[in-house]
Amino acid sequence: MKPEFESIPKLGFGCMRLPLLDATDQTSIDVEQFKQMVDAFMEAGGTYFDTAFVYHEGASEKALKEALVQRYPRDAFTVATKCLAWAIDSKEEAQSNLTTSLERMGLDYVDFYLLHNVGGGRTAKFDEYGMWDFVKQKQEEGLIKNWGFSMHADADTLDALLTAHPDADFVQLQVNYLDWDDPVVQARACMDVAARHGVPVVIMEPARGGRLAELPESVAAPLVAADPDAPLVSWAYRFCMNLPNVLTVLSGMSTLEQARENAALLRESRPFSPDEQRALDEAVEVLRGLANIPCTNCRYCVKDCPQGVVIPEILALMNLELMTKNRDFVKGLYSWQAAPGPASKCIACGACEAMCPQSINIIQHLEEAAEHFE
Repeated sequence: MKPEFESIPKLGFGCMRLPLLDATDQTSIDVEQFKQMVDAFMEAGGTYFDTAFVYHEGASEKALKEALVQRYPRDAFTVATKCLAWAIDSKEEAQSNLTTSLERMGLDYVDFYLLHNVGGGRTAKFDEYGMWDFVKQKQEEGLIKNWGFSMHADADTLDALLTAHPDADFVQLQVNYLDWDDPVVQARACMDVAARHGVPVVIMEPARGGRLAELPESVAAPLVAADPDAPLVSWAYRFCMNLPNVLTVLSGMSTLEQARENAALLRESRPFSPDEQRALDEAVEVLRGLANIPCTNCRYCVKDCPQGVVIPEILALMNLELMTKNRDFVKGLYSWQAAPGPASKCIACGACEAMCPQSINIIQHLEEAAEHFE
């Protein structure tokens, strides 16, 4: 790990789900609230901010300029952004993303630049567009300080990518205590691969799309017994923050309250005691006993859905039914949360499953949702 990485706090600010003034408009970021969130995070010692060219349809980068870049000295923070080349139509457009991102954020350089969601068939676009050589060239020019890539794939894929691109400065991986030994996500195995290649890890989805912040009572019981005052989500972040070879752990923040809670986590990220570790192991065992759909709300599935089905929202409701065992309650939520694109609109074209990093059988789950809730 580079010496300068050691000074980066173990919790980073994810700017994928920022507060909105209008829930139907992803570009309507509540910048004034975002400023307060940035202030709370910075005051607690946070410095790392993670965004992407596509977050909030580009508004995330612009809001970061207003809330952070224009209000703090450049040496007080680090910024990461990303290029989703596999979803772009040409090499020229993909490579122009960096210039656009820098302009949106008002920066002369970006501290961390990621090739966004490589792996599987998506990698071919990064290869075709010469993105690997492009980021190294821009690093030599000083526009990028560190480059890496994010991926939702298995350990063999990560090993192949790091073998092909050994000069990557870091990688960004999905890691959390539920996915640690999951046969699909393979979080533990991926962390081992990164360590073997000597590449530090930025952790994403530490709370698994927020699901580890709201646990069913049977799962939460051993955690509450071990520490009644600790927020449930703190267990998820502490698990990740104390893993070896971690550069930082990203928390997607949507409210000022979340920013303040995470500021407290920055101040207290102690390792688990033996009793706490036993409590977490027990909670994980109970949670794995529940049927789970491993959706992390990345929203790649909705990009090319011809019917506008609100897939992540529906899968989240399916999970809620499994955890609460209360179909009537969830059916009431479904009546409005899935209204923009109910499951019954699915035509089984398969576009969603082709894009899903978690390899979820989305079509089958949508059929079940239509049967359960419509």
